[in-house]
Amino acid sequence: MKDTAQYTKGKVNGIIANLVIVKVDGPVAQNEICFIRHAGTPLMAEVIKVIGDKAYVQVFESTRGLQPGMEVAFAGHMLEATLGPGILSKNYDGLMHDLDTMSGTFLQRGEYTPSFDMDKKWSFTPLAKAGDKVMAGSWLGEVKENNIPHKIMAPFKLEGQHTLKSVAEAGEYAVKDTIAVLTDSRGEDIPVTMAQKWPVKKAVKAYQNKPRPFKLLETGVRTIDTLNPIVEGGTGFIPGPFGSGKTVMQQAISKQAEADIVIVAACGERANEVVDLFTEFPELDDPWTGRKLMERTTIIANTSNMPVAAREASVYTAMAIAEYYRSMGLKVLLLADSTSRWAQALREMSNRMEELPGPDAFPMDLPAIISNFYSRAGIVYLNNGQTGSITFIGTVSPAGGNLKEPVTESTKKVARCFYALSQQRADSKRYPAIDPIESYSKYLEYPELQKALNEQIASDWIGQVERLKNILLRGKEAAEQINILGDDGVSIDTHLTFWRSEVVDEIILQQDAFDPVDARTPMQRQKYMAEKVLSVTDTNLSFSSYEEVNPYFKRVISTLKQMNYSEFESGQFKQYEEELAQILEERKTA
Repeated sequence: MKDTAQYTKGKVNGIIANLVIVKVDGPVAQNEICFIRHAGTPLMAEVIKVIGDKAYVQVFESTRGLQPGMEVAFAGHMLEATLGPGILSKNYDGLMHDLDTMSGTFLQRGEYTPSFDMDKKWSFTPLAKAGDKVMAGSWLGEVKENNIPHKIMAPFKLEGQHTLKSVAEAGEYAVKDTIAVLTDSRGEDIPVTMAQKWPVKKAVKAYQNKPRPFKLLETGVRTIDTLNPIVEGGTGFIPGPFGSGKTVMQQAISKQAEADIVIVAACGERANEVVDLFTEFPELDDPWTGRKLMERTTIIANTSNMPVAAREASVYTAMAIAEYYRSMGLKVLLLADSTSRWAQALREMSNRMEELPGPDAFPMDLPAIISNFYSRAGIVYLNNGQTGSITFIGTVSPAGGNLKEPVTESTKKVARCFYALSQQRADSKRYPAIDPIESYSKYLEYPELQKALNEQIASDWIGQVERLKNILLRGKEAAEQINILGDDGVSIDTHLTFWRSEVVDEIILQQDAFDPVDARTPMQRQKYMAEKVLSVTDTNLSFSSYEEVNPYFKRVISTLKQMNYSEFESGQFKQYEEELAQILEERKTA
């Protein structure tokens, strides 16, 4: 706890669960941090509302035992994240306290641990020299953090240009050591260490205002990359009912997506899901580096039974860490599971403050809060001309799978990709259970991305994607007709329409996350298989009765699936391709 003698003091005046009303003796700021002293233990809280001499603060700990009259000390700063080398491979709570260094099995109230080891030595290499003009976010040097080039940057709180008076020579330094000295316009020296602090609820502003490039972010998941792609620096969300595969989907994306850094914010998951996260991630192999995925991953964990204030802070802490690594010119993938719990935390605090409720008792400004948060993602040009990006994918857990509830509706307005998980697809074991009809990517509407995809993948790629979607839509209509009228109540053409859509569904949409080959599909292979599937669906076939259609297409699908399970362009892959050609010849017409 900092020395807060020079800042405002106060006393507890009222307690409503983890909302505490403090009577203050001086000025306080919105989002300022304060500490409530309980039995000699400082409990951290954040100002969320000020009315006259009353400050409403949300406490990040259990408020059991708090009483009116207890002393409160304000810290004079907002909720901050401590940023520096040593963040990767860590498991943090929502306030960025290292969970692995906490004592005991259970979290102790008021136990705040350092974010990383300030005394650990790092091999520092200077990237700037004395006399250089620098500004907020300028790269001064570099250290290797789990094989990731971690840039040591000028503090983001700097305003305007500064002169680099001196920079440390290459060598071993601790995080707390001064590695550079800056001189401001008044001639005052500013020492710089490897660590810095940044308010988590305030976006970093150290970028050039230039048009952003459009580049596909490969996730290795066919139903995303082929049908509804997300771009580097884009935003998307995955809503779906319990058990439909949201968490598994996020883990697959985190492992396979084209990203330098992965940050997982478990904001309100059940305790058993968070335990799975802690135990499974360290064991996952990274297909990009051949090392462990955890080496480039940071986990922010707040379970659903933790105080709601800490749950709300976790998403902002995760975003601040993502912005920090983006400023190093890295591609950051930020995953939040689940933003519904974050919204529920906002609802609880809003209700306790007796604010005017919106739909389903959520805050009236919920859409604005979600929009402001999603807007912090994106691809940016740094001041040195390099680019960095944050791709943000959140999950939403609507009650009863209702996609019309406020959190889902508010998120749809700001997220550009919508991956709706279907309970029906999950029940029928069609994984990933993303509904191809309900889901969409607004990025496909951008001429810049259309041009980029047509240049990078195939000249008519957008047309192929539209054809695949049309086959799926027509297949859904055919399935409804067959379901109502029966197999013998519709034409053979209707059966063909249905089974052609089943080929697309089985081969493009469905994927085996446990198969070493099928788990991740590179874009080159996705292109090949999309063209192969379209060649099958375009083939004119002849049948004398509808009973012949079902077994025939099951043979086609089985052969194509074996291609999915075979190494691309291997001898086995080509063998199945030849078998497919023979099957098609059996029923092919001119």
